[in-house]
Amino acid sequence: MGSDDLFKKRREERKQRKHEYKVPRANSYLIVTEGERTEPLYFGGLEKLIKDKIGGRVDVVAAPMIDIHGEGSSTGKLIELTEQIVKEANIIYQNIWVVFDKDDFEDFDQAIANGADKGYKMAWSNQSFEYWLYLHFYYSDSALHRDDWNRKLDQIFQQNHFGDGKYRKNYGNIYMLVDSYDGVNTAIKNAKRRMTGFRNGCDKPSDYDPGTTVYELVQELKSYLDE
Repeated sequence: MGSDDLFKKRREERKQRKHEYKVPRANSYLIVTEGERTEPLYFGGLEKLIKDKIGGRVDVVAAPMIDIHGEGSSTGKLIELTEQIVKEANIIYQNIWVVFDKDDFEDFDQAIANGADKGYKMAWSNQSFEYWLYLHFYYSDSALHRDDWNRKLDQIFQQNHFGDGKYRKNYGNIYMLVDSYDGVNTAIKNAKRRMTGFRNGCDKPSDYDPGTTVYELVQELKSYLDE
């Protein structure tokens, strides 16, 4: 065997060992979000609070290659991306969450089922993440278009003088803004109230409008702050 062949063989062996000896990390979270801005900024704010208090590992990974407004894009692609991130990671995440909205996607229910089959936890919103943000202030079970939730948030941001008085997707401190007046605990309570009638495994998430399971992820992470 030539020196070049021996080098290649050893390199492949190192790669294989690296793959085989992934280290499980306790209290580790991989959060893959459909949105490029609001969702990762929101969870990034929560991540910072956790790290400041107790350390740990919470990786918030955005999925910028998913264009949720583009033709041919689908929520199913987000599951594929999550699978790729998990495969390429050098640790074994204890908790893997996928965060996405229904919007106008027809494969919403199938994506949730596929993700669950792979062992991922699904934090979905119907229609949009903005519904979850609205619950930080008020309860609602009205089936509204995502544009209507945006307008309602505009009113709230204006009334409370948040940011520049208008809801925007790129506020770096979005978590702290909506947590004003104990907003996160309010959202968890409101979401639980709304989802009480949802029968997991029986009801279709696409039919449960409005609805959100984001509170399950937030509640789980927030427990580290409340200890």
